[in-house]
Amino acid sequence: MEVLLIYLVVGICAGTIAGLFGVGGGLIIVPALVLVFAAQGIAPEILTHMAVGTSLATIIVTSISSIRTHHGKRAVDWKIFAAMAPGILVGSWLGGMTADWLSGAWLQFLIGVFAVAIAIKMWLDGLRKAQLPTDGSRVPGKVGLSAAGAFIGWASAIFGIGGGSLTVPFLSRCHVVMQRAVATSAACGLPIAVAGALSFAWQGWGNAQLPAWSSGYIYWPAFLGIVLTSAWFAKLGALLAHRLSPQLLKNCFAGLLFFIGVRFIWLNYSLVLG
Repeated sequence: MEVLLIYLVVGICAGTIAGLFGVGGGLIIVPALVLVFAAQGIAPEILTHMAVGTSLATIIVTSISSIRTHHGKRAVDWKIFAAMAPGILVGSWLGGMTADWLSGAWLQFLIGVFAVAIAIKMWLDGLRKAQLPTDGSRVPGKVGLSAAGAFIGWASAIFGIGGGSLTVPFLSRCHVVMQRAVATSAACGLPIAVAGALSFAWQGWGNAQLPAWSSGYIYWPAFLGIVLTSAWFAKLGALLAHRLSPQLLKNCFAGLLFFIGVRFIWLNYSLVLG
C-alpha cells in the first residue's frame, strides 16, 4: 500500500508539472521512477529500463485523452499523422530494442544528455523573436514524413517520452501552424507509446531480476498509481499555468530539466566514459 501511495504522488507531480509547463509527463516520470525504483532496491541493471517502459505505458492512457480533446477541436492533421505513423511504429519498436542493448548507466547518461539539450533549447526558444511561416509549405512527402516518424519514434522510445519535444519542433520547421503541430504531435504520441511499451515488455520478458507484478520492463503498480492521478492533476496544472507568466514557466521547467540532466550525467559519467 505504501508503494502505491508513492506512485500516486509521482502521478500527481508528473501530471501537475505536465499541465503547468505544457510538456509530456514522460520527462518527469522517468527521472522520478528511477529514484523510486532505486529506493525500492530494484537492480540497477534494469531499473532505468523499467522506468522508461512504465513511462511509455502510462503515455498510452494520457495520449488517448489528449487526442480526443484535440480531435474535438479539429486540430489534428490526420494526413500528416497517417504518413508518420508507419515510421513511428517501426522506430519505437527499434527504440525499445536499442535501450535493451544499453546498460542502465548508459541509458541514464543519454537521458541526462537529452534533458540538458531540451532545457537549452527551451531557453534559446525564449530568446528568439522571429516567427516561422505557418502555411505548411515545407511538409515533406510520405516517405520523408515516415522517415522523420521513424527517428522520432526511435528516440522517444529510448527516453520514455511521447515525442512532443521532437515532433512539435519538426512540424514547426515544416511551417505547420503551432496549434496543429501540437495536436498532431499528441496523436503521434499514441503509436509511440504503444509500440515502445510493447517493445520494452518484449525485451524484458523473463528477466530474472524483475520484481513481481511486472510484464517485461513495465511495472504495473507504478503504472496504476501514475495513471490514477496524472490526468486529473494535469488539468490542475493547466489551470495554474493561466495565472502565471508562460515564459517564466518555461524557464523554470528548463531549469528543472537542466538540473535533472546534469545529475544523471554526473552520476553515470565515470561508468560510461571512465
